[in-house]
Amino acid sequence: MMKKMTRIIWNKLVLFLLLGLNSIYCFAQEKTNILLIFIDDMGYGDLGCYGNEEVQTPNIDRLAQEGIRFNQFYVNSPICSPSRVAITTGQYPSRWGVTSYISAKRDNKERGMNHCLNPLAPSVARNLKAAGYYTAHIGKWHMGGGRDIADVPMITEYGFDESVTQFEGLGERYLATYETLNLKDSTRGLEKQSAALGKGEIHWAKRENFTEIFVDRTLEAIKHAQAAGKPFYINLWPDDIHTPLEPPLALRGDLSTKARFQGVMQEMDRQMGRLFDFLRKDPDLFKNTLVVFTSDNGPDMAVNNAAPLRGFKTYLYDGGIREPFIVWWPDEIDKNEAGTINEKTVMAAIDLPLTFMELAGAEPNQNVKYDGQSMLSVLKGEKEILRKKPIFWIRPPDRPGYDGENNPDLAIRSGDYKLLMDIDGTNIQLYNLMQDIGESDNLVEKMPELTIELKRKLLDWYHHYPHDIDKTKYKL
Repeated sequence: MMKKMTRIIWNKLVLFLLLGLNSIYCFAQEKTNILLIFIDDMGYGDLGCYGNEEVQTPNIDRLAQEGIRFNQFYVNSPICSPSRVAITTGQYPSRWGVTSYISAKRDNKERGMNHCLNPLAPSVARNLKAAGYYTAHIGKWHMGGGRDIADVPMITEYGFDESVTQFEGLGERYLATYETLNLKDSTRGLEKQSAALGKGEIHWAKRENFTEIFVDRTLEAIKHAQAAGKPFYINLWPDDIHTPLEPPLALRGDLSTKARFQGVMQEMDRQMGRLFDFLRKDPDLFKNTLVVFTSDNGPDMAVNNAAPLRGFKTYLYDGGIREPFIVWWPDEIDKNEAGTINEKTVMAAIDLPLTFMELAGAEPNQNVKYDGQSMLSVLKGEKEILRKKPIFWIRPPDRPGYDGENNPDLAIRSGDYKLLMDIDGTNIQLYNLMQDIGESDNLVEKMPELTIELKRKLLDWYHHYPHDIDKTKYKL
């Protein structure tokens, strides 16, 4: 009798455990995995699928052929740190006192900037983690930690279960040895500064291997999520194709900037191909993963251009802020939509946190005013929708323009039109971006009423928006 009761209890316990494990597995499969790939300094025209005939990017081009390519996606700053704040928080970066790249303490103070993203700021990773996601940040951070700044939060404090970065973040990180090329634009001194800060395990590796390392660590993070029975949200933020341009030996060509740029692009694409193939070969990952591929700002003027757009990194012309944007989502994108191009929908980085939260069933922060809007139906290819809100920009305060050129202080995109201006009311420019992608035909005199309307909206936003910039030191 006792043996029978024991057997019954045991069978029920096994059944309970199996049902529990099955529930965990189903929970992981019901929620879509999200992989956000944020390339560094890659411009609108740097990919083959966006018209570049000199650079070979077959793996990324294939991602576009199997997904949807968007032609009107904007980041919310033309320089790295504030761009990363926007895509993390869903808010304009000036809300958090980050308007240019985070540098050393003295530089930040002179520019009226904070040394890091405030840990009280919203973080999409934190919301998704609360919704049951396994979260990881792999690659460049640049929202605090580095140079002479160690007294800032670790990356994991922003809602990540694990992190690994490079010299512009704290925690476990890889630092470059530059054993293969002695480049003038190397960050050798900054690597040594990072090592002196401590606060995390440090690995030294050749700069040419960093993208490979970060892809490897992304694959490990995916396996960690699978072992935990959870869906994942992963940032893969390589520090290519930012200078120093140090590709593997076989891809250096004549060692010119152009040859090295092309080599880094080719190697970055190859490593992305390994990751994409891994997702395709796993039936569950193939069915249930969203990949978003984009970049943080336009190209470095010394490296490449953003043709057919005007401007470069640090500029508020579209060359500094309009980026490639590819969505790969086999389970949701209809086969008839695969390989198509969305020409009409104007999206921004501040839209992605709300979009990811809606997809994940995560609750947005109730006390937070998000500046973006969810674009989930657009990512699925269900429709092309018009924005409900304009998009606004503030120029990095330390970047007034190159070679005497006036880089406007402010910009607004509303519908098909974009207006740029200085805050004193001068240097006003108005462009119809659907007819004039290169921003060459100033319509201010032809459309005075629209000019006045957009100028009023832009100045109203600027004067009522949190910002802390020393206008006596910079053109602003």
